[in-house]
Amino acid sequence: MRYYVGIDMGTSSVKVLLMDESGCIVKDSSRGYAVSEPRPGWKEIDPEFWMKAASEALEELLEYVDAEDIVSIGVTGQMHTVVMLDEAGRPIRPALMWNDTRTSGLLADIKERIRQTAEVPYLANVISTGSPAMNLYWFQQNEPENFDRMKKFLIGPDYIVYRLTGKYQTDYCEASTSSLFDLNNRKWSSEIRDMLGFPEEIYPEVKGSGQIAGTIKEEWVKKFGLEERVSVTVGTGDNPAAAISTGCFLKKYPVLSLGTSGVLMVPREKTEFDAKGKNILFSFDGEEIDVLIQGVVQSCGNSFSWWTNTILRTDSFEEETRYADVNKLGENQLLFYPHLTGDKTIYADPHLRGGFFGIGTDCTREDMTVAVMEGICFGVRQLADEMHLRDRIQEGLRVIGGGSKNDVWMQILADVLNVKIIQLKSASGGAGYGIALTAASGGGSGISMEEMIEKTVISGREYLPRKRHVQLYEKKYQRYMKIYEAMKLIYE
Repeated sequence: MRYYVGIDMGTSSVKVLLMDESGCIVKDSSRGYAVSEPRPGWKEIDPEFWMKAASEALEELLEYVDAEDIVSIGVTGQMHTVVMLDEAGRPIRPALMWNDTRTSGLLADIKERIRQTAEVPYLANVISTGSPAMNLYWFQQNEPENFDRMKKFLIGPDYIVYRLTGKYQTDYCEASTSSLFDLNNRKWSSEIRDMLGFPEEIYPEVKGSGQIAGTIKEEWVKKFGLEERVSVTVGTGDNPAAAISTGCFLKKYPVLSLGTSGVLMVPREKTEFDAKGKNILFSFDGEEIDVLIQGVVQSCGNSFSWWTNTILRTDSFEEETRYADVNKLGENQLLFYPHLTGDKTIYADPHLRGGFFGIGTDCTREDMTVAVMEGICFGVRQLADEMHLRDRIQEGLRVIGGGSKNDVWMQILADVLNVKIIQLKSASGGAGYGIALTAASGGGSGISMEEMIEKTVISGREYLPRKRHVQLYEKKYQRYMKIYEAMKLIYE
């Protein structure tokens, strides 16, 4: 039996999984680490913490299989986090994280300067605090001596690939979301480079995610007992990796992930800057380049967990919806606004907050629970409209994540969107599994991605919209759409 390793480098932990050649997950392991916050809003970490955590988790997994049967390794993880390396390949300082906000005071000026560029003015709507472009600019302005020592920068998971292989490279996803990349011409932007004053030699080479970055270095061969032939693929960010595991890229269908955040993603043939949503470039082989459009309802599963765990003080998600009458959905006038932790895609308003509207003395616990699910579904509908994706989901929307397992929630979603909802059953549906699939098909194994996806991604139950409930939710949605302006008036 041959085995493939997927490493998923998250914000607070690394998860490593072991997949066999049939696509089954044999075992997974994780190790946590702490992010440093030396000042309010600053988020940074020693990159070696990632390597130490990944090494320990991999050592645990190798207790279950013969290390000589490992064929290839794939790495994915948090996008945007930037690592600065010196001539010897050592980190010059702690990595600046994706959620670091130290550059907030510099952002407006950089946005305006980008708007004046000839080729990449659209990046003004993309760049944000925590992006590699802004964090590197802060590094240059505030630590010039260290900046001058920098030989290369890498983005998040690229560092683990570098430590395993000794090769400096990144993939199209990490490059295209850095705000340093020309998405139309598919190359590092010389305009942004000149504007910010960055040397050309600090940029890593951009490759396809499934291409082989290199073979594993001798130190890791000795440490883990691996074969010298073990390959490491270039890897990609966590969002495309998750899209791979659901069949989103291969089958070209839209997918909604109902996790902590609600992430709506759909592949397109070209970038689209007129609609809301992030344009992410992805290439498996370095030749054919796809575009993944992604938008987020920031408070999705965490809105429901706030309601059930914090307010109702129960851990039973299913119990709270067990007695909901699906035939009466949409009749209650209670509204819930789900943006408890701000919004990224629709309004780009981090200060936005949520609320219940229309509470009366006849309101029950069940009414409020259903309203929370409805509010999240309204948020998804608005997101699809703002991303110009309503036409793409008319033939059906595949849904993964914890929320997809709840029958009431899925029926509400079908009625609110007026489309067929299809539960997806995959071996994982996560980024770590997606990058293990990439390692299997790109690491010289001879296994095709098509073959793997056909075996591992299975459609489950389908939920059809019901005419009466579609009409009820249409009226309710029109009231929902008035909440944002009302909230602005209340809290201005």
